[in-house]
Amino acid sequence: MMKKTDSQLQHDVLAELEWEPAVDHADIGVAVNDGVVTLSGYVKSFAEKLAAEKAVRRITGVKAIAEEIKVRLASDRKIADHEIARRIVDMIAWTASIPDDKVKVKVEHGWVTLSGTVDWYFQSMEARKAVARISGVVGVTNLIEVKPLPAPADVKSRIVSAFKRQADLDAAAVTVTTDGGTVKLSGKVHAWNERSIAERAAWSAPGVTKVVDFLSIA
Repeated sequence: MMKKTDSQLQHDVLAELEWEPAVDHADIGVAVNDGVVTLSGYVKSFAEKLAAEKAVRRITGVKAIAEEIKVRLASDRKIADHEIARRIVDMIAWTASIPDDKVKVKVEHGWVTLSGTVDWYFQSMEARKAVARISGVVGVTNLIEVKPLPAPADVKSRIVSAFKRQADLDAAAVTVTTDGGTVKLSGKVHAWNERSIAERAAWSAPGVTKVVDFLSIA
């Protein structure tokens, strides 16, 4: 597969942002240097900021993302911190996958800090996604920790099996090593989405509390 030039990558990223309905690309700038994409400019919500980053990750040839987009709310959408906090607490309570008694919320000038301890990594990510849907949120710091669970002896084989079920991922190209609840991934993949597939498979294994990604994009 021929390596894309930076100008080709920039064109593809701009096209993907324009195509993505969840993103208003008008105020987003894109720069590319040796495969590293820098996003700058402004969006109207934190959820839109996440959607822009997710769109870029879909592009083949992107090695990394430097995300410098800022959330600029319209004046009539400014919401008091206590109101944002109340909405977040309600949203978490309504989301069955998030243990609301385990998550603590702090809001300062629209910036949300989540803390606490949960049993599974996906619960931490669900809490972050729930916060992103709240109007008035300009950013999120996720300090939620995953409680270490007894890592099963076959955690490595579970992850490798998950890799093999993914048609888009060459399981033989990815090396998995484990140390307690920590999983280390190494080797080479062909695109950013393959790297994401490998990370998701590792996080979904029982007992995993940390994933260290040393995968490189060939």
